[in-house]
Amino acid sequence: MNRHVLIDSESRWQELAPGVRRKLIHTDHLMMVIVEFTGGPAEVPDPFHDHPHEQVSYVAEGRLMLFVEGSGEQELQQGDMFAVPSGIPHTIQTLSPTVRIIDCFTPLRQEFLETSK
Repeated sequence: MNRHVLIDSESRWQELAPGVRRKLIHTDHLMMVIVEFTGGPAEVPDPFHDHPHEQVSYVAEGRLMLFVEGSGEQELQQGDMFAVPSGIPHTIQTLSPTVRIIDCFTPLRQEFLETSK
């Protein structure tokens, strides 16, 4: 398979935790990750995290609450987008049974590549 063409039937989901899975594609400097959460709505938000990567995200399905340190919280739904600068703590809480987010990162999340092997 050409690593620059991802055909859904040829890609594999990586199970991260019960009800959370992802699959990804990347070029040399940009990574796109589909993250799917099932079993919602969640009772509490996921733990805050931060990373040196810039992130832009698109809510492809469902509803969620986005928490960004210093910016408060914002309810988002299918069709909404958000951006998180490098180093800013953030998290989500799912508000619907299924949430699917399309995340893009630069530079590449090397730890995602290492765990997807």
